[in-house]
Amino acid sequence: MAREVELPSGRVHYRWDNALPPVAEVESGDVIFADLQEVSGGQITRSSTAADLNRMDSDRVYPLAGPVFVKGARRGDVLAVEILDLQPADWGWTSIIPGLGLLTEDFPDPYLKLWDLGARTHASLRHDIRIPLAPFLGTMGVAPEDRGSFPVMPPGKFGGNMDIRHLNVGATLLLPAWVEGALFSCGDAHAAQGDGEVCISAIETPMRARLRLSVRKGIQLPSPQFTTPGPLTSKVDARGYYATTGIGPDLMQGAKAAVRAMVDHLVGTYRLSRQDAYVLCSVAADLKISEIVDRPNWIVSAYLPMAIFT
Repeated sequence: MAREVELPSGRVHYRWDNALPPVAEVESGDVIFADLQEVSGGQITRSSTAADLNRMDSDRVYPLAGPVFVKGARRGDVLAVEILDLQPADWGWTSIIPGLGLLTEDFPDPYLKLWDLGARTHASLRHDIRIPLAPFLGTMGVAPEDRGSFPVMPPGKFGGNMDIRHLNVGATLLLPAWVEGALFSCGDAHAAQGDGEVCISAIETPMRARLRLSVRKGIQLPSPQFTTPGPLTSKVDARGYYATTGIGPDLMQGAKAAVRAMVDHLVGTYRLSRQDAYVLCSVAADLKISEIVDRPNWIVSAYLPMAIFT
């Protein structure tokens, strides 16, 4: 019979390392609970200001719960992570950090947006702009095969800091195992995010997570795959989208052009500051590759749901 295992809240790690001792051992099919810190590890609080961003200790960023040793998992197996429940805290934050994000050259100064998540269903950027909450974990992964200590960013074939916003409740993440026991860890909880997380942060928040870990044999995956339980954007689809594009021979430059155009649109149409417009792109707009076959120019589009405007 499957057990339910509470992970010790005080046991976190800040880097990927397959030599880390597990904080718990579970059987395939067991359920784990984890009270996750927000991504700064407590360095950003409800009373923080933008000045606190420059004072953050990077060694305390990305606290991960785990690792969890899953009995029976071997290299070449798949660890299935079923997302059963995610409960965000009643507050969160989004930042612009100099030198990070998609438009680093456009936003050289730190900026911090604090969110009230007490409504439980949405977060308000302004009284007339509401972002529906869609909680997920930005970082889920197993221990990498290579020995050594590696930063949480960037992601790899073991998972990690993937920021796939559709890994909501009901989704299942499939992670190829590289070491015995798989050694699963998770963290970086988000209350809402757009595809791309363009300003480097989503709505970062503490979160209580409930996940089922199961070993699947006879499946070999080159990198993570996942399933979702239904439509991807049902909370915002009803009123359509406003989209901007970036067109050219480089997808990164196309993404930048699409987001710059969306920032300009939000500033001009809704009288947002440029910082709030950029933040809104990060937490609510989706970057999509609209065309990648018409050499030499590709198209990246930024989709903003009209449903967020009340």
